[in-house]
Amino acid sequence: MIPAFIARWFAPAPDSGVADDIRRGKSPWADSVHLLWSFWIFITPLFNHGLRGYNMTWLLCTLGSYPVFLLLFAKVQLASRRTAHFYAWGMAALCFGLMRWYPSGLSYFVYGCIMLCHCDMWRFRNYAIQVLLLNLVYVGLAWWIGYTQALLVIMPVTVLIICTIVVVEHLNKEKDAALSLSHDEVRRLAATAERERIGRDLHDLLGHTLSLITLKLELSRKLFDRDVDAARREVEEAEKVARHALAEVRSAVTGIRATDLAAELASARLLLESSRVHLEYGSLPVDLPVEIERGLSLVLREAVTNIARHADASRVQVDLLREHASACMQISDNGRGGISSDGNGICGMRERVLAMGGSLTIESPRGNGTRLRVVVPVPVLRLVETSRNPSPATSPVRAAPGYPAA
Repeated sequence: MIPAFIARWFAPAPDSGVADDIRRGKSPWADSVHLLWSFWIFITPLFNHGLRGYNMTWLLCTLGSYPVFLLLFAKVQLASRRTAHFYAWGMAALCFGLMRWYPSGLSYFVYGCIMLCHCDMWRFRNYAIQVLLLNLVYVGLAWWIGYTQALLVIMPVTVLIICTIVVVEHLNKEKDAALSLSHDEVRRLAATAERERIGRDLHDLLGHTLSLITLKLELSRKLFDRDVDAARREVEEAEKVARHALAEVRSAVTGIRATDLAAELASARLLLESSRVHLEYGSLPVDLPVEIERGLSLVLREAVTNIARHADASRVQVDLLREHASACMQISDNGRGGISSDGNGICGMRERVLAMGGSLTIESPRGNGTRLRVVVPVPVLRLVETSRNPSPATSPVRAAPGYPAA
């Protein structure tokens, strides 16, 4: 049974690094992998008189200092970001106190400089000042103790290079977090706007219609005892109005469920970029029938999902071409390829394309990516001649905009 005060001391603070990892779904032990660098503590004596470096002084210093270092490492991760810098400074102080007798402790100094980035004091300017001050202290002590000139140069340069890398990674992490938040905000605003649109459409569709049905039914109830025929007519008219409203609602629901290619490509870009995959696509055809555009959008969604999950690609190209009586969509990636059989996703895409009367082909050589090509027929509005020699007044009707004339 762990004593209560020890459990409280090791409990992660709400604003600690461990708590942040847990909120983002990461394991609280994930950062412990950085402890692998501490094996330099046990290797350093080899560079100091070989095996003779593993003497009693080294053993006692290691037994006394390494547990303290592990405790400080844990507290940097568990403590509030407002106080975590004290434990990072403690690592550097542990090194400075043992420098005369324990060269392996230089690893504590490196850890202390790097882990200052976990603190609430994190700002590039503050972080740089603290790291420079710690390096000045190290150089002064090392020179006073009599360390070689190589160590006077190598350690500060190594620390500054590693800290620069840490700064860049930290800044990229903050940008990724901000980008993720902006994506979430865009999705939330889009969902809110869609709900408002649906509410307006349903109000416009049903508000007047249901009021009319209510009035006709009330009138038919009043006429029921006095004029049965008139009451029957009102009920029949109410039935017609109700059927018309039902058709409008079904049409509206179909439109709500539908998705267009532009929206699907925008969604695909968000999905792929979250997996570090770059999506490229050209201009979109503007004359596709709604049913075909909806079907192609669903095929595109399934294909992009498969790429994100299984392809291990870095680039995806989507090409959409409108020909005379067909539409062609090709989706290419530079992933691992090697698709030899149809899974559930590909079977679903084939069924959807066949329902549109089209064809789906897949080329997937192992190691050379995958190319998925969909071709579906597009209805063409034909000219209907009203006479063999039409006059200007009876000339053939032109094809509707977006549909080529036959």
